[in-house]
Amino acid sequence: MTLHPIEQWAIPKQTALVAKAAFPKSNVYMKMYEQLGQIYVDEDFHSLYPARCGQLALSPGRLALITVMQFAEGLSDRQAAEAVRSRIDWKYALGLELTDSGFDHSVLAEFRERLIAKDSQRQLLDQMLNQLKEQKLIKSRGRQRTDSTHVLAAIRQVNRLELVGETLRHALNELAMVAPQWLKAQVTSDWFDRYGARFEQYRLPQEKAAREQLALTIGADGHHILRVIDESQTEEKWRQLESVEILRTVWVQQYAFIAETLVWREPTNTGLPPNKVSIQSPYDTEARNRTKRDTNWTGYTVHLTETCEENRPNLITNVETTPATTPDGAMTQIIHQHLAQKELLPAQHLLDTAYVDAEHLVTSMSEYEVDLLGKVPGDSSWQAKTDGGFDLSCFAIDWDKHQVRCPSGQLSQAWRERTDDYDNRVIEVRFERASCAACEKRSLCTQARKEPRLLKFRHREQHQALQAARLRQTTPDFQLDYALRAGVEGSLSQATRAYELRRSRYVGLAKTHLQHIATAAAMNLSRLMAWWQQIPKAKTRISAFAALGATA
Repeated sequence: MTLHPIEQWAIPKQTALVAKAAFPKSNVYMKMYEQLGQIYVDEDFHSLYPARCGQLALSPGRLALITVMQFAEGLSDRQAAEAVRSRIDWKYALGLELTDSGFDHSVLAEFRERLIAKDSQRQLLDQMLNQLKEQKLIKSRGRQRTDSTHVLAAIRQVNRLELVGETLRHALNELAMVAPQWLKAQVTSDWFDRYGARFEQYRLPQEKAAREQLALTIGADGHHILRVIDESQTEEKWRQLESVEILRTVWVQQYAFIAETLVWREPTNTGLPPNKVSIQSPYDTEARNRTKRDTNWTGYTVHLTETCEENRPNLITNVETTPATTPDGAMTQIIHQHLAQKELLPAQHLLDTAYVDAEHLVTSMSEYEVDLLGKVPGDSSWQAKTDGGFDLSCFAIDWDKHQVRCPSGQLSQAWRERTDDYDNRVIEVRFERASCAACEKRSLCTQARKEPRLLKFRHREQHQALQAARLRQTTPDFQLDYALRAGVEGSLSQATRAYELRRSRYVGLAKTHLQHIATAAAMNLSRLMAWWQQIPKAKTRISAFAALGATA
């Protein structure tokens, strides 16, 4: 398929005449074209198409815009293709003749696949942001805020027994298509009763012993299939089937061999894999299960970053999609890296506690000149919670001499660099045993009976940044500025309620990420329309009774 780029499309006269007659006050798509012009141009997507002869490709600039409008209205591919054929506002925004008959809906799926294959899905948002920068609607070195929410994968959440049964059934279905006669010779008649229907339709045993026996039966069946495939000298291609590889991985995670006997893994003896690597479904091997406070889900996490300037619309500048088990703190530097590539780094970044730690406080300022405004955890030691207790802030640290002076005036005897349980580089300081034992204030310093006081703290820059952040968050100015962070909750609410962000349309991390990027671009269109119509930003709704209580 060959691309002949269109530099700029113009709205046909008849299309413009009919559209303005139908929408005398304009609508979001017409206003978008009138204010921003052509957001996407074909040349930006030239790398998606090979330079060879063949069928002419449809305009990728138009397909990109159609994708954003599709997610703005929550349309399927068929519905979006029908909208291109039948709706005058879509023809206006796309610069199409009234007589244009559109295209087959499968073109949209193929376009998304091309974007993912070339890792170009971010262009759907980035090209729009470039236009908004030219219009002075968005700027770098302002204020931005970030938060995350959970996303449910497009799969059914199953228990472990259903997982192994459905994984084996998935592999048997694929083998039945590529090697039906061979597979028929490997199984017995009871296999067709056990694996013929989906496992959510299976009446699983209620008794624990019967469930464990079924798990072992499924395990033996799966091991049999894997063994005969591995022993085959002529069917190498069967070992490369995706479903067979998934079957192999799930069996390693859910079963173990002890004294050459297949056993069903249990947390107390053979152990289970951590959630960050544990496959939850054979149909989406990238989805992960996580529990965060009172919420348990299988799928992904999406991180939205938006501007929060008083005299500009709140627009989404960055989207990150991760497996559910990826902690928020692991994304702080990645978000800054992507914002830097777009030349949209903020001067101040509002974040909640999960995104902020001592290392981020230092690196965000030193590498990106971004001030992280977020609450850091306080000192959780019992000394900090005890009136008069000697917490870390009571000790004087001499960084050059590698010594620490305690409140009683004693100097430390040992200074060592270590790595803590969370892979953080820390300094461990220990005092002299005899001096600690004889100290009159020992009860305020340590609860150890014989051991001297042991201190652990971050390296110099991180320690000082952490102490400064703890002090800063006690000030009224911090509380006033940090209150702006709560506004991102409204964006997450809009995204989940109006744009179905919380449920993935597609299977896999890459496709889910594309969905989130297109959704973010669609949300920007909605917010721009409100800005152009001079609709004020909505404030947090307060019930009549709560308002009455505020005046009491």
